[in-house]
Amino acid sequence: MRSVNHVASKRRRKKILELAKGYYGRKKNVFTVAKNQVEKSLGYAYVGRKIKKRDFRSLWISRINAGARLHGISYSRLIHLMNVGNVKLNRKVMADLAMNHPEAFTSVINKLK
Repeated sequence: MRSVNHVASKRRRKKILELAKGYYGRKKNVFTVAKNQVEKSLGYAYVGRKIKKRDFRSLWISRINAGARLHGISYSRLIHLMNVGNVKLNRKVMADLAMNHPEAFTSVINKLK
């Protein structure tokens, strides 16, 4: 008679089915179907964490550009002036200034001009 480790295999399956909680149809309770979907979902989650960074960067650039154009300067020109003027503010901070603290953003632009 062969020895089967039910404790470990049950734990393994339970772990996958826990991750599949909330899925639609058989994806949530049939192990073989759930396993495929969980693997695919984890792949999407990994890629999504990378895409999130891209999306936020493009959002910050749009906000900085909108703020800069109010002062008659383009985004690329502003970034160039920041590099030349040795201003070490990243895009996240600049976007926050443009959105929430327009007077501070204006002072940064005036310093660069």
